[in-house]
Amino acid sequence: MIVTLTLNPALDITYSVAELKAGTTHRPRVYAQAGGKGVNVSRTLHALGRETVAVLPLGGFDGEAVRAELEASGVPHHAIPIAGATRRTVTVVEGSGLATGFNESGPEVSADEWAEICAAVGSLLETAVLDGAPVLVLSGKLPRGVADDAYAELIALADGFGVPTILDTEGAPLLAALAAHPAIVKPNAHELLDATGMSDSRAAAAELLERGARAVVSSNGPDGLTALTSEGSWSARPPRIEGGNPTGAGDASVAALAVGLVDGSPWLELLADAAALSAATVLTDRAGVFDAEAYERFRFAISAHPED
Repeated sequence: MIVTLTLNPALDITYSVAELKAGTTHRPRVYAQAGGKGVNVSRTLHALGRETVAVLPLGGFDGEAVRAELEASGVPHHAIPIAGATRRTVTVVEGSGLATGFNESGPEVSADEWAEICAAVGSLLETAVLDGAPVLVLSGKLPRGVADDAYAELIALADGFGVPTILDTEGAPLLAALAAHPAIVKPNAHELLDATGMSDSRAAAAELLERGARAVVSSNGPDGLTALTSEGSWSARPPRIEGGNPTGAGDASVAALAVGLVDGSPWLELLADAAALSAATVLTDRAGVFDAEAYERFRFAISAHPED
């Protein structure tokens, strides 16, 4: 089982328009669904037929809407009630593929609520270990009220069960988590450089590896993915895609990385699959949804290669 944790989930609203024009009225196609990076990962895994459960704190009116949508879509989930109100995000996607986002900051999580979240994750991991080959995916920014070392605490918790972790976050929480030795960290290129203060992506990835990450997978949009481990470096570039919606493409690649860890896939295969699934997600209107036909086509068309 692949357990995902989204500490700052949202009710995602996507408006699809031909072109966004300031100061005018639009009549968009509208999609509303449970969101947050870990939720997107679980939604993708569920569509792939993989066993997963999305753990997330929920509160308020929009929290109930998130819960209802997850139930309707069949995505397995474990909600922890909190006093604060779940946030909303609004993304306006133009026909050209340009996406404009409006992301609320989200609620504060209390110390007691944090303890309940950790207990829920621990219980699910204990069960997942019995089922075999579990992975814990930790995605997104931390909510207010949670310390920067929160992800480090969860990685240590998973390590106690022998469960590898994939971490997709940025800034201080990313750096604080490295000493706990996550199996994979997956910043995008900007987050990688910002976290280290460096100007060279390869050197920045090596720095995260030196600080404790087992592997660093960095994404750079249409330029694809690069992985760096103590054993070597590999890259995979997806086909050029015109238009589409890049929102959630990084979460799709995390889903593929989680599947690769469960299956024990070699890096060449794992990275190519992540690039293919990410590209197939860009072709859709919403995060957590991918074009299945394109995914199969890309899997045969994309190949990863070692880097010097």
